[in-house]
Amino acid sequence: MNPRPDSPGPTESDRSEPRLLAHWVIPGLILTAGMVVAVAVASFGNAPASDTVVLVATALGGAAVAVAVVLLITASRPRTTVGTQAAAVALASVSATIVGVLAGARAMFISSHDLTALGVIVATATGAGLTVAWRLGTKVDDDVHRLTRLSERLAAGESAEVPALRIRELDRLGGDLVSMADRLAEAHDRELALERSRSELVAWISHDLRSPLAAIRAMAEAIEDGVVSDPAEVHRYLHSIGEETERLAALVDDLFELSKVASGLVEFRSSRVSVGEILRVSAHGVALVAEADGVELQLPPTEHTDSMGELFVSQAETVRVLRNLLDNAIRHTPEGGVVSIEVSEVANAVEVSVIDQCGGIPAPDLERVFDVAFRGDNARRRDGGGGGLGLAVARELTEAQDGSIAVSNHAGGCCFSVQLPTADPHSDGDDPSAGPR
Repeated sequence: MNPRPDSPGPTESDRSEPRLLAHWVIPGLILTAGMVVAVAVASFGNAPASDTVVLVATALGGAAVAVAVVLLITASRPRTTVGTQAAAVALASVSATIVGVLAGARAMFISSHDLTALGVIVATATGAGLTVAWRLGTKVDDDVHRLTRLSERLAAGESAEVPALRIRELDRLGGDLVSMADRLAEAHDRELALERSRSELVAWISHDLRSPLAAIRAMAEAIEDGVVSDPAEVHRYLHSIGEETERLAALVDDLFELSKVASGLVEFRSSRVSVGEILRVSAHGVALVAEADGVELQLPPTEHTDSMGELFVSQAETVRVLRNLLDNAIRHTPEGGVVSIEVSEVANAVEVSVIDQCGGIPAPDLERVFDVAFRGDNARRRDGGGGGLGLAVARELTEAQDGSIAVSNHAGGCCFSVQLPTADPHSDGDDPSAGPR
């Protein structure tokens, strides 16, 4: 989630607090805890308080000198490998231990033989510790190099798998890099598809606007110039102008509806509504069109739809979806054909299927049927009507109500199926959270 535009970002003082905590507070707490443990050990061993103070002060002073020397050496080369840094950490710890032990041994007057034995033991432990630290740093360094090569390949746009890494955190980081690259690639592909869709929309809408406008202008000029003077012919021209104007109005309405849904400005006021009522209202708007085109419109039996559970949808938007599907089916069904509506109940939804006799859709076009401004080559007829936006509007309105829409080829035609959510039988009333989406 993006931060609110008016919310202030982190200030420099806010960012400096974690640094102060990591650089000074935590090390100070660790040092204090070490001294507390030292005092506790001395108390457990019944050491005199004076000896405890001398030992702690001597060990702390010697350790400070050793750590200062190591830090001074590493500070002169801030850009070093992980192996070098790990060895420096081990060397600082061991050096502090050696200096502290030697200083304490001298203060306690340990014999030279015991002091020599202690030195041999400490030197051996130092070598072992540095070896382990260097080996660990080398493993981390190798994994970092593999991650670097992985990031370079991903940056070059190549597909790559996570290499075998031995450090768990770095292995997880490699997986995150690959996942992020995959998401970026998918976002890039979506952006390219959206750009292509926009280009097609502009090109096709320009074509569909230009054609009726040119026809309207030609017929209006013919009437104005007196080229057409016969009353019957003038009436025919005026009727054609009205039809072309309706085509333009329908195209503009589809564009406006699509932009509203895409921008989340449509108000969906969901309520309980019967399946039969939705189908009757939807069919009433296209019945005259079907009759004029010689297409028979078949609805499911009333007793079947009335026995189904109620839908929980916005009635106006759902009617718009079904009318768009019916209008599309009637337009592409030849004269004498049949457009039928079938309904069935599925899990928590009702499926409404609009079946036409258009002859089917080529398989490569099935996935693009609901794309903005997409129409198959067979539909690029001037009398096809619309701008290829009806199905795109239907998909947006359906998905905005938590429904789904799909298309498949059917015997002799196509089947457009819409799944709409049903109302909860244990609740009543409208959606209290209805509003713009």
